[in-house]
Amino acid sequence: MTIEEAIKTALEYENHVVTVYAEAVASTADSRGKQVLEVLADEERGHVGYLERALLQWQQNGRITAENLHTAIPSEETIRRGVEKLRAEMANQDRAISAEAELDILAKALDVETRTSDFYKSVVEHLSGDAKGLFARFVQIEEGHRTIVQAEIDAVTGTGYWFDFREFSLEAA
Repeated sequence: MTIEEAIKTALEYENHVVTVYAEAVASTADSRGKQVLEVLADEERGHVGYLERALLQWQQNGRITAENLHTAIPSEETIRRGVEKLRAEMANQDRAISAEAELDILAKALDVETRTSDFYKSVVEHLSGDAKGLFARFVQIEEGHRTIVQAEIDAVTGTGYWFDFREFSLEAA
C-alpha cells in the first residue's frame, strides 16, 4: 500500500466513523451518552481534516510531515472516575427500555473503532518514516476511543468489567 492509498483509505474509515457517531448522537436520548458521542464525533471530524491536509501535502510535494494530533480523550484514571459516577447514577434509574438501544449504538461504535484501529495498526506495520509516525498516533487515539466506548458499554451493562478486566466476582473463591 502506498502512502497516498493509506491516506485515502484512512479517510474512508474516518468518514464512516463520523457517520456512525452522527447517527448515534441523533438517536441517543441520554444527555451524558450524547455528550460522549459528540466529543468522539468531533475528534473524528478533526481526523478527517488532518488526513485531508496530509493528502494535499503528499500530492503537492511528495512528502508528509506528521503534525501533532491532539485528543480530547482524558486519562484512564479520569475515565474510571467518570464511569464510577455514571454507574452510581444509572443504578437509580429505570433504564430497561433505553439500555438495549444504547447498547446497539455503542456496539456499532465499538465495531468501527476496532476496525479503524486495526487498519491503522496494519498501516504502521507496512510504512516507514514520517508516514509511519503519522499513522502511529492514530493507533493511540483510536485505541483510546475504543476504550471509552467499551467503558460506556460496561457502564450500561453493569457487567463488573473495566477495560475487559473483571472488577469483581459474585462467585465464591
